Amino acid sequence: MNAEQQRLNKNAEKDIPLELWGPYLSERQWGTVREDYSENGDAWNYFKHEHARSRVYRWGEDGLAGISDYEQNLCFSIALWNGKDDILKERLFGLTNGEGNHGEDVKELYYYLDNVPTHFYMQYLYKYPQAAFPYEDLVITNRNRTKQEPEYEILDTGVFNNGKYFDVYVTYAKENSEDIYIKIEIINKQSEAANISILPALWFYNRWQYNGLKQKPSLQYINSQTVKATHERLGDYYYYFEQTENVWFTENETNAEKLFNTTNTSPFVKDAFHDGIIHHKNVNELNEKKEGTKCSPVYETVIKGKDSYTLFLRLTKEQTDKPFERGFEKIFDLRKKEADEFYQSVFPKNISADLAMIHRQAYAGLLWSKQYYHFDVERWLNTSDGITSISETRINGRNSEWTSLKNKDIILMPDKWEYPWYAAWDLAFHCIAIATIDPVFAKNQLIILTREWYMNANGQMPAYEWNFNDVNPPVQAFAALQVYQAEKEKNGKGDIQFLKKIFQKLIINFTWWANRKDTNGNNIFEGGFLGLDNIGVFNRSTKMADETELEQTDGTAWMGMYALNMMDIAIEISRFDDAFEDSVTKFYEHFVLIAEALDKFGLWDLDDRFYYDILKRTADEPVSLKLRSIVGLTPLLAVSVIDLDHLEKLPDFKKRMNWFINYRIENNKYQAHKQNTNETRMLLSLADETKLVQLIEKVMDENEFLSPGGVRALSQYYRNNPYQIDIGNEHFSVNYDPGDSASGIFGGNSNWRGPVWMPFNYLLIKSINKYADFYKEEIKIEFPANSGKYITLHEAAKVIGSYNLSIFTKNEKNERPVFGNYNWFYQLPGNENLILFHEYFHGDTSRGLGASHQTGWTALITQLI
Repeated sequence: MNAEQQRLNKNAEKDIPLELWGPYLSERQWGTVREDYSENGDAWNYFKHEHARSRVYRWGEDGLAGISDYEQNLCFSIALWNGKDDILKERLFGLTNGEGNHGEDVKELYYYLDNVPTHFYMQYLYKYPQAAFPYEDLVITNRNRTKQEPEYEILDTGVFNNGKYFDVYVTYAKENSEDIYIKIEIINKQSEAANISILPALWFYNRWQYNGLKQKPSLQYINSQTVKATHERLGDYYYYFEQTENVWFTENETNAEKLFNTTNTSPFVKDAFHDGIIHHKNVNELNEKKEGTKCSPVYETVIKGKDSYTLFLRLTKEQTDKPFERGFEKIFDLRKKEADEFYQSVFPKNISADLAMIHRQAYAGLLWSKQYYHFDVERWLNTSDGITSISETRINGRNSEWTSLKNKDIILMPDKWEYPWYAAWDLAFHCIAIATIDPVFAKNQLIILTREWYMNANGQMPAYEWNFNDVNPPVQAFAALQVYQAEKEKNGKGDIQFLKKIFQKLIINFTWWANRKDTNGNNIFEGGFLGLDNIGVFNRSTKMADETELEQTDGTAWMGMYALNMMDIAIEISRFDDAFEDSVTKFYEHFVLIAEALDKFGLWDLDDRFYYDILKRTADEPVSLKLRSIVGLTPLLAVSVIDLDHLEKLPDFKKRMNWFINYRIENNKYQAHKQNTNETRMLLSLADETKLVQLIEKVMDENEFLSPGGVRALSQYYRNNPYQIDIGNEHFSVNYDPGDSASGIFGGNSNWRGPVWMPFNYLLIKSINKYADFYKEEIKIEFPANSGKYITLHEAAKVIGSYNLSIFTKNEKNERPVFGNYNWFYQLPGNENLILFHEYFHGDTSRGLGASHQTGWTALITQLI
């Protein structure tokens, strides 16, 4: 067993399977809801990037390439200055939702190169321009662009031309869980010498401002290469660094004079290092101060052209006179070797070197996206940040129904800059991906989401902090099954206790859906946007006119899938505990009723051979919203295949199932659920064999859904034929948008109208393979469309997966489609093996779009081999 797996096994014995130290520091705390104390809920403008260097956060910290302990008591990250910037580079810059022509967007180049689940080895790359950082250019140019134009990216500004930038590698290697070596290597990529200042900063999260600590922590100067950190929760740590002339100390306190024109009690405030480096302000005082709550050694150097500069640091419990003993650098080589061995044990034997590199960076991105997340909604609503007073507007405003939500955990984030907050369905996909390398942590994450300090008392799961009341597709039961199976395959034994725990909580959530999202009690479900922000004819989350209802195909299909997933979990548990057999029956009957309702209420269109949403208004005929999107493909996801030998071991369920079917036949009940049995298996699905073939034919048609990168979210039929409809006095039109959104619904960067997104492709592939397992070669699909050639369902799933993979692999031009027009940069020496994992991908070219580091759900690419 490799060393990393041994460490993982040891962590698995803990109540919370976490390492004490990890990449838990956010990349953006400013502009988040939890830091917003405004009356109007404008988080982006209440705590702006311009305030971030000077103003103390209340709910967490952020930094560049940083780490913290799992309660974020003590934080470390790097700060840089190229001698030309107006701002000390302590955190990543990006545009707010109102500044970007396609919404919020990070405007930096950084890469998660490596990581292992215990974080004993981690590597991060930041690319820092040597010219002044183009803050103003990025803001103004993007603001002046229309939604029909692409985003203006940092590579468009020219600051990375001619190699005039630094590659800043930050590598962590642990001696043990409380002893961390840090290596900062800076490479000058151009031929001329360049100046750079490096401030590797250590500081305390300011809990003392709100009486969160009995005693204020302290950082104390010991000597020219040592600082002692003392904290009542964390104990003592020693921060060792290479000897330098200056070691600066300040306080993690707001610069009220700069921001609010009130007097500071001392010059030692949060942005003192920024003022000291750039404006040479209070430098003598910084040199003389020997204690504080934020500190950094200061290194100023000139790096020759094509040369490099390396610093070593160490953060440890150990007090020693020789922190960097001869040969200490070997710890980095050893931990890298252990990381190699760990991933060799995870990857398939026949994986290519390029694909292994892609997968490894996907896992690295997942692991780097672990973040300390602290939010107590009740306290947030009913207290002040000392800047803005408590108001009735806030108390009764955003998330006021979620006062029971009290989160303080390490959670896998969608993107630590663009989405530095968890989302319920994103997290489910993250858990599926990470289960391959750390199933124990994956289980922990899913269980956390269902705990009483997350889940609302009514059974709803929190969507995301901008609006916990929004409704995400209920994929947690599906994720729990995938995580269970991943661990079973890895260890040869499944964790039935985990399934039991999450099953009991998911019953509560399922009941919430059944009671709250089935308005008419007819087993047709709503839910609003359901994660598909711009997919509808109109914003599905807006309040409908009185006596107007939207019967959603996807809402109903997600619930059919949920019922089958719960049934499958109950079947698996029943193999070990027959007390769960009644639950198998319960969820089987739920599924049958949902399946029948989907057909009975007209969501399937016989002429178009597709599922559509139905808009119902009093005194008017129901209107079918005939827009071919993945909304109409979601019924394919509700499928389960049961082995008949398992059925024989569930006699009560089998008896009840047969009675249920016969009763409905005898009493002329609507009989439309899809149940099929062959010699060894029984199939349950929303789509019967005929509908299955008709839908898959559209999926595999390149003139409809199939793109070079996988399945599009919207049929490209609408490229030259926009869908148009009049509802009441309003006219609605939907175009095929393969790239950035031309609509402002749900924020400018949200777009499901054409691009490929990995979660749906993954779910579709899994479902098609289930159908294939049942039908074998009985069903074949014409592919390519109108070619007269036919492939099996297994082959169809394989085609979609290979198209997904092609987004990241090199093509005949030696380009990776994910980088689009920026392949020139990623073909430069040293950049050839860098990968970014975007939120979604252009429906025609496969170029990465949306959040550029949404590794969480795009890491599902690792599951498609």
